[in-house]
Amino acid sequence: MAKLYFYYSTMNAGKTTVLLQSAYNYSERGMRPLLLSPAIDHRAGSGVIRSRVGIESPALAVGPDDDLYRLVEHALDDGQVHCVLTDESQFFSRQQIYDLTEVVDRLRIPVLAFGLRTDFRGELFEGSHYLLAWADELKELKTICHTGAKATMVVRVDPSGFALSEGAQVEIGGNDRYVPVSRAEFKLVFHGRKRVRLFETDSTSEQLALGGEKV
Repeated sequence: MAKLYFYYSTMNAGKTTVLLQSAYNYSERGMRPLLLSPAIDHRAGSGVIRSRVGIESPALAVGPDDDLYRLVEHALDDGQVHCVLTDESQFFSRQQIYDLTEVVDRLRIPVLAFGLRTDFRGELFEGSHYLLAWADELKELKTICHTGAKATMVVRVDPSGFALSEGAQVEIGGNDRYVPVSRAEFKLVFHGRKRVRLFETDSTSEQLALGGEKV
């Protein structure tokens, strides 16, 4: 039976890598996966999903007003689609998440949606909100806070490592701007003005985080 799966986490948990591995597994078995990615994420080029470990795959770039059900239905004109995989799913609208439920319920095609759960303020993205509400199965992908605890949240920081509490929900940045933290650490950093330790990375590791971190 087809299901809607939501694979969620904070940053740097390997979501995009898992997505691409899943797509490869389908292709390896002679099956056709259909990959979708919000058009807002165009750093690797329009219609490309790329992980921070260097692997990538072409995808269908999705605009904010696109009907995902119709896109999948149209793709069926070129042959059977065995699975739909969506990257950065937090950026989809309520209607687009509903479209994904229709792909599962009417077309009987499984959908694997990958994305962040919350933004740098600890608030749900619209797409994540409805995926958490409507998905058949929720799968958490785990990573760690610099304290050693499980990271479940993320903070946007200034160059000195102090959390920012204002700004657009979606902003391009990487490990120099966003840090995954535990809930307890989030409280200390976001509300208590504790300085957080930044990642030691170079410019090649830049990613789209909150919106759209690449892992």
